[in-house]
Amino acid sequence: MTGTGAPDAAGETPAAGPTRAALGPLRAALARAAEEFADGPDALAGILTGMVDDVDRALGEPLEIFPVAHHSPAAALAMVRRLREKRPAVIYLELCEDLAPLLAELGNCRLPVALQAFASDTEDHPPEWAPLSVIAPITEASAEYQAIAYARGTPGVDLVLVDRSADHVFQWLPRDVFQWLPRDGEGESGAEEDGTGHAGDSPSENGDGAALHGDAIGIEIGDLRPGFPELEAYLLHHGKVRHWSEWWDQYVEQPLTGADHLTYRQVMVLIGSLFRRLRPHDRDRLDRDEDRERYMWTRIREHLATTGTDPDRALFVCGAFHAASRVDQFGLHPADPTFEITPRTATRWRYGLIPSSHSAVEAQFGLAPGSVSIAAATWKKALTRHHLTPFALDGQAGKPSRRRSAKAAATAAAVPPATDAPPDRLSAFLAEPPVPDALDETELLGWCVDIVRLARRHRYQASTADAIAVYETSILLAGMRGRARPTPYDFADAAVTCIEKDTVPGRRSVAQLCGTLLGGDRIGQVGYGSLPPLARDVLDRLAVLGINLQARTIQRALVDLTSSPELEPASDLLWQLRLLLPPEAIRPVMGERRLGARSTQESWDLAIGRHQRQLIELGYEGVTVEQVLEQRLRRRAWADSATPADALTAVEDALLFLANPRLVEELGNRAVALLAHERTADTAPEVLRRFRRLLAHYRVTQPQPPAWCDAFAATGYAHYCTLLPAAFADEETGLGQVAAMLGFLSSMENLAVALGSDPTQLRLAVGQSHPRTPAKTALLWAVQVRLDLLTTGELRSRCADLLTNPLVLPSFPEYVSGLAQALDPVPSLAPFVVELLSTAFAELPDSTLLPWLPTLLTTLRAQAPEAMPALVREAARIFPSSLPALDAFVPPWVAEATGPPAQEGRDGARAPSAQPGATDGAAPIADLLAAHPDTCDAVGALLG
Repeated sequence: MTGTGAPDAAGETPAAGPTRAALGPLRAALARAAEEFADGPDALAGILTGMVDDVDRALGEPLEIFPVAHHSPAAALAMVRRLREKRPAVIYLELCEDLAPLLAELGNCRLPVALQAFASDTEDHPPEWAPLSVIAPITEASAEYQAIAYARGTPGVDLVLVDRSADHVFQWLPRDVFQWLPRDGEGESGAEEDGTGHAGDSPSENGDGAALHGDAIGIEIGDLRPGFPELEAYLLHHGKVRHWSEWWDQYVEQPLTGADHLTYRQVMVLIGSLFRRLRPHDRDRLDRDEDRERYMWTRIREHLATTGTDPDRALFVCGAFHAASRVDQFGLHPADPTFEITPRTATRWRYGLIPSSHSAVEAQFGLAPGSVSIAAATWKKALTRHHLTPFALDGQAGKPSRRRSAKAAATAAAVPPATDAPPDRLSAFLAEPPVPDALDETELLGWCVDIVRLARRHRYQASTADAIAVYETSILLAGMRGRARPTPYDFADAAVTCIEKDTVPGRRSVAQLCGTLLGGDRIGQVGYGSLPPLARDVLDRLAVLGINLQARTIQRALVDLTSSPELEPASDLLWQLRLLLPPEAIRPVMGERRLGARSTQESWDLAIGRHQRQLIELGYEGVTVEQVLEQRLRRRAWADSATPADALTAVEDALLFLANPRLVEELGNRAVALLAHERTADTAPEVLRRFRRLLAHYRVTQPQPPAWCDAFAATGYAHYCTLLPAAFADEETGLGQVAAMLGFLSSMENLAVALGSDPTQLRLAVGQSHPRTPAKTALLWAVQVRLDLLTTGELRSRCADLLTNPLVLPSFPEYVSGLAQALDPVPSLAPFVVELLSTAFAELPDSTLLPWLPTLLTTLRAQAPEAMPALVREAARIFPSSLPALDAFVPPWVAEATGPPAQEGRDGARAPSAQPGATDGAAPIADLLAAHPDTCDAVGALLG
């Protein structure tokens, strides 16, 4: 071929000589059509003739450009033919250049899989983007896989990835990227014109395989789709199809499946030029597209200059969109070769392979459900029809033989070699309709019979008549849509119409059954040899369970640590993975792991094979599960939004799942620091619950708690004493938070005082507290009783005034709630709360009691659920347990009021009188103790 000439008026550099002359008649015909059918011929003529110029320029380049579309069977077939004919020595592939080392691992995998670049920590990228993830899906029916398999399986062939790196993908994204990237499954796919798409975590109607790519940016070569909705809607309407995938299959894939190499190249470049010219003007996306093209051509020229490769022995595989490029850096002899490639940021990227699926590719790039599966079926059928043997990597399951049959060799040899002046194949292709295939009645009959069989299996009332109806309706729909034979889309529409009727009796609709019949959602798997060290370590350590961990079905594992103590390391690993993987991947059916308790028998439901992507991404964070878990715990405790409760949670997890005392000490000290700098009491309930549990664990397992526990108790005592007055007065601070603060101060007072804290801090804080709500007022009264600032008699008198005051009576349930919350810091008030409720139910009239009774129940349920068991136990102790005893029952507080006055102790509480139901022999003893309480007081003081 000849070289390129000087740029024309449009800024392009068309090819010179024979190529331009060959396409001259087509250019003239399109110009005449523009003048005849357009009101203003300039714009339309410029577009139509510009498309021919783009084809002229791409085919006139000394380096052969092979345009492709993503996951296109026609592109893959053309690639197989061209590779067998030309046998190139160098293949330049439009794929992220830093993914090149992963190509050697594809032989260990079952396709489809995706190449992934992953970064958990960002440098010079917005932190809200983390984690960064870029994936490039690879399917068997794709031109890029055929090129990879050829280059990897042919000695002396060099495969060079020339697209921008994963770091540049994020460098070139606009800073407001999250305004147009859909999150959490929002939108169809987020597919862009430059071949990038964004996938969410939500599964689609295609099944659980649609979420395999996770929340990642997808890179795929050859994305061909109209740039604005009006053009796509126009094509779908006049093509009598519903989805873009169906239009592409009917009008591009099927005509190009058996086309020769020159026709394929010219048509694909023409389509790429059409969609490139007819798209909205978006400066950001246009700049990214053109920068990718400048980047790729710069890398190609660098490699050719370094290695001295002859361009005639090289092949450049890129998307048809980029083959029609008009940048000045295009080609081996560009008009302006200067393009500065910016250096990568300091972000540390990790690379690996993750499983993919047909539905994941469809969800990533906005394709119709089932389209990739139909493309895979079309690919296999075309291979048989054209007697072609595809390229495949060594070691893959189902790899075809490297030896070609004589018929296939003859077919490849019959392909005419490329000439310096390629003829015009576009004119004939555009002027004449493609030769339709004969109606494949055997295939269609098989579909109809199989869909009825599947429908019966899923509880549809289908019969042989439905199979006949589907057959005839498929032919009818194909005829109405101008097709010579029914396509899989026609068959699926006919099946839904004839079988599904009004309802879906089972779990799957007829449309889903058709997808299963036509190929189903094929899910790939990364082989053991291509897994990161962490994933291989997990599989090795869990091998003792004797189950298939690579299976996508749920596996049941039984662990008996009594009879098989060698399974204890596997049990520890399962509990660690339960914290790191999704809940569906590791689910304990029987057994628990908590402080002070460990099950001897466990049962697990494991779906590690189904969540292989998450396990692989753990390998990007460390070498072993223990290392990753330690990093996660540190990250949780040292996060900017970390609270003392988060640090205590990390301490508990470290004690349960990691034998690392140094880590526990660091996390405990971090909890102390977070508590000292906390300004609110929002986490007080969680802090109280977790610290009590940890302190009880240390008191049982160690002679004394560690130093950080002492520091936490002392710091918490001073901290909550300082916050207490403001918490009582602040309306936004809930009753539970204040009660938790008081519970911490009450339970840790002795330890804090022993460590040097001043006990008068609590008294001063209580004295400075002035609550404004009834519930907090009652809580303050309870604390004053505990600190001997208020006697039990005075508290009883105040509550009696509440019951006799009609203005206060509607808020009485809130007072009760405050007293119930006080049972944690002041558990001795439980009999008084029972007395107060019993008095209210006994004395209040029904006209007063019934209106606020629902409020009382809902208030106690919402604000004091933890206190209800203590109140029920106390009521069960006080009230009789049989009906005969109930008739003679006298409440103890009534007996105290009517009997001889009892002396009050130092805390103001009356000495207990004889309990109802006591025997006659015990009554004198009770009276004696009531008359002389000094002994009981001394014993009580001794016991605390």
